[in-house]
Amino acid sequence: MLLDRFLPRIDFDSYEDFKENYRVNVPENFNFGFDIVDEWAKQEPQKKALVWCNDNGDKKEFTFTDISKLSNQTANYFKSIGIKKGSVVMLILRRRWEYWICATAIHKIGAILIPGSLQLSKKDLIYRGNSANIHTIICVDDPYVIEQVEAAEKDVASIKNKIIVGEKHNGWRCFSDEAYTFSDEFPRPVKADEATKADDIALVYFTSGTTGNPKMVQHNHSHPLGHIVTAKYWQQVQENKLHMSVSDSGWAKFGWGKIYGQWICGAVIFCYDFKKFVPTKLLKVIEDYKITTFCAPPTMYRFMLQEDVASYDVSSVQNFATAGEPLNPEVYNQWKRLTGKEIREGFGQTEGSVLIANFPWLTPKPGSTGKPSPLYDIHLITEDGNEAMPHETGSLTICNLNRYYPTGLFTGYYKNPEMSALILGGGEYCPHDVFKPDEDGYYWFVGRNDDVIKCSGYRIGPFEVESALVAHPAVIECAITAAPDPIRGNVVKATIVLANGYKPSDALTRELQNFVKKNTAPYKYPRIIEYVDELPKTLGGKIKRALIRKENFENK
Repeated sequence: MLLDRFLPRIDFDSYEDFKENYRVNVPENFNFGFDIVDEWAKQEPQKKALVWCNDNGDKKEFTFTDISKLSNQTANYFKSIGIKKGSVVMLILRRRWEYWICATAIHKIGAILIPGSLQLSKKDLIYRGNSANIHTIICVDDPYVIEQVEAAEKDVASIKNKIIVGEKHNGWRCFSDEAYTFSDEFPRPVKADEATKADDIALVYFTSGTTGNPKMVQHNHSHPLGHIVTAKYWQQVQENKLHMSVSDSGWAKFGWGKIYGQWICGAVIFCYDFKKFVPTKLLKVIEDYKITTFCAPPTMYRFMLQEDVASYDVSSVQNFATAGEPLNPEVYNQWKRLTGKEIREGFGQTEGSVLIANFPWLTPKPGSTGKPSPLYDIHLITEDGNEAMPHETGSLTICNLNRYYPTGLFTGYYKNPEMSALILGGGEYCPHDVFKPDEDGYYWFVGRNDDVIKCSGYRIGPFEVESALVAHPAVIECAITAAPDPIRGNVVKATIVLANGYKPSDALTRELQNFVKKNTAPYKYPRIIEYVDELPKTLGGKIKRALIRKENFENK
């Protein structure tokens, strides 16, 4: 077990014990590639690391020895084409198994990894390429991705290499042809300009861009150690057992659930590399592979619940988890009724590891995000600067950064020291998310500051109204936003995607309005309902409430 190298204490008697006494030791030169992947390979050469499959019936399994040797070959290859410590490398690899090889190699070299989504357009790639000074871009052999990269390349002067993973393509280096010709030994660098330290930049994520251009969130080499809490104490992964998180490699959720904390804990990462999410296929994969722990965004649980979940054997799963969007109580209750298992919600951001979660000692309350992680000194601060009392709204704030900087929290915005100082320089970090605590210390998500609706003197959080609506069988998903009103200033508007078999009508609108009145305070009901085929979402799948709200006010 590697955990005892980093945790003075692993087991805890209660949440209070966990919160008070959890600590993580960060070695000065910690490097995930050498200190986790290579170390597991040394300790247990046949220890399984990754099980991978796709919709075409392809299957692969890798031990940590496999990952170690393949990443060494890849590191040697990368060095041969000019990638060195500090070089910026973008990976657009969906869920290809090569992602784990390339990411580990990039960490070993000390280059800076930027994950990218398959949905990035020419414009997105130009913005990212020039903002981060991308040196090398490594892509899956997807026609759209190839087209967008080639269209963007001439406008990004820093790009020196384009590497394709999969089928060869003219004008691109072929990863499989070139990388595996190199030695599978890659000694840990010791020279000052090559060796990495824990506080060197290792990873840059572009944010979802819900309120403007994406920001470049930078994490250092110690960041993976922050995800021990994410993996062991929220997702509850088990050593040598299969853990499945559903995420594309282009997003921070991949780092949360498919590489860092899981491998530190010795779990086996299971990856189902699908091109299109089909709920029944995902349920069948869980059944066939006997997954032990599972994590997916709430939307996927909602769509799986549209199918006959009870006809699939998912009893192997000992812990279900979710994050990315708030989990509606109706989804939680239906899932527990059908599977007998709770869904443990967690909350966090690209900027950190899990901040709030339903940890093992807690009995989840449907609709609650849980309690704060021990890594962070988290408080809910009201508009007048006080600590929020039970059922009072407060902005989530990570405090005392000048006294103790949490392992896992981002260290600033890449190439933007001014914004870094503005956001982090005061000793606090406020992500602008609003919660309410209850008498037991559980946190309940209200919404982002900008999403909270002020109507006739009331402050209405969108999540509560959305949860009421999705409890109605006609509603698959919805977004609650403010809309202008000449008398009240703002009113509540619901933008709704209907389930199969339902059609928009005045009668359905009245039914849904009355349904909300019965299930929340009557003043929170949506006075305006708009039916749409789909909700606008970021590349990461988050609903663009800010865009809907903007359109509401522009079209008044």
